[in-house]
Amino acid sequence: MSVVAASDNGSTPSKFDYDLVIIGAGVGGHGAALHAVEKGLKTAIIEGDVVGGTCVNRGCVPSKALLAVSGRLRELQNEHHMKSFGLQVAAAAYDRQGVADYANNLTTKIRNNLTNSLKALGVDILTGFGSVMGPQKVKYGKDNVITARDIIIATGSVPFVPKGIEVDGKTVITSDHALKLESVPDWIVIVGSGDIGLEFSDVYTALGSEITPATDGKPVTIDLIDAKTKEHKDTLEVDAALIATSRAPFTTGLGLENIKVETQRGFIPVNERTQVIDKDGKLVPHLYCIGDANGKMMLAHAVSAQGISELVINDFISLTVVEQVTGKDHVLNHLSIPAACFTYPEISMVGLTEPQAKEKAEKEGFQINVAKTSFKANTKALAENEGEGIAKMIYRPDTGEILGVHIFGLHAADLIHEASNAMALGTQVQDIKFAVHAHPTLSEVLDELFKSAKMTLAIGLSYEVRCNVQPVTKFFLEQVDFLSPAKEPIAV
Repeated sequence: MSVVAASDNGSTPSKFDYDLVIIGAGVGGHGAALHAVEKGLKTAIIEGDVVGGTCVNRGCVPSKALLAVSGRLRELQNEHHMKSFGLQVAAAAYDRQGVADYANNLTTKIRNNLTNSLKALGVDILTGFGSVMGPQKVKYGKDNVITARDIIIATGSVPFVPKGIEVDGKTVITSDHALKLESVPDWIVIVGSGDIGLEFSDVYTALGSEITPATDGKPVTIDLIDAKTKEHKDTLEVDAALIATSRAPFTTGLGLENIKVETQRGFIPVNERTQVIDKDGKLVPHLYCIGDANGKMMLAHAVSAQGISELVINDFISLTVVEQVTGKDHVLNHLSIPAACFTYPEISMVGLTEPQAKEKAEKEGFQINVAKTSFKANTKALAENEGEGIAKMIYRPDTGEILGVHIFGLHAADLIHEASNAMALGTQVQDIKFAVHAHPTLSEVLDELFKSAKMTLAIGLSYEVRCNVQPVTKFFLEQVDFLSPAKEPIAV
């Protein structure tokens, strides 16, 4: 492939330095690069910071390391739980620096693995901030300009801080600071009840912090108001505040004005194939945007899908885009992409919520049914002494189409994939219910869920395979209402 200098007049070059250039070496960019190499494309990836992006360095990887530690600590500190197994455990404690080192070492290991995999496959890693100079032209660093037949923007997102809140990295922090675990405050306010806020609530409580949830206001102070008179009585000052109010797309400085693209609330507009759309509503040739920067998944799964599914979501999207680049038409079904919140117990979901399914049914003129099953009927869950949990499925009784599945319980984040794969492949309930699951395993929760679905045959008859469904716990019903339309703080 010939190497030619980019034209200065904005015209499209006839030859290219690369088949594909990716701006951003996060999980999405990395997945796209690997798939592109498999397809025989000469590929370069531009990274202004470090390989791995938010997920590996400041997101899902270090947070899951902290959750793994906090989960074990919580279990060891639960004397009643330990005694139920016949175990006697001395007072469990932790070393803050040791916990921080564990998370940091895991991050370093995975970042190095990603870097080495790119190098091993011949992907050029170009250091510097990348921007689009014009049609099929990219600049990185100070003045390096390269050309590419196709370009993918995969710049991800950054913590969103509401106006009026100043982050100092000490008493007022974001998830970027919290993941370093430089301190464990005695009392911390967590502003935001999305996946970030919920997961850090788990981490801090296990490590001994007192947690106060908040939505707005001054983050390090709590105003006490008389419930009757509404008069201000006192102000309490906490040790720290974590601002966990979602994330914002990182799309500034990308040179979008050079290709007449205007962001929408910071997001880069794309179509269902993640092709970038300019301000006139026209497709920008050979330009794609994946992941947080286009806002597709942020909107699709509301509070819970943002960030906690980045590893799955971005990799899937990146593969889809490369299929487009190599001439294979592929439309991504966002409703089949799962999301999970790694709290205790875990929460996972895919597809529509029950209110969304009802709205769709009313518009399109069909009926929906809801099936539920409990972890209390699962032998493996009972053996783990973790029987509190529930799984719920929304489906069409006339066709067997699965519209949505929601799980709350032990390893819910792992269990959801059987449902998401079924939705992605268009598998109907009446077919998947005959699949065999090993016993005793947690997968039987989904097995019982599918078997409990009541189907309506075309001739007007119906059949049903029932399982023993136990009532869920009072705590769970207060937090996530599976029996009626969803309510705050978690949409199901």
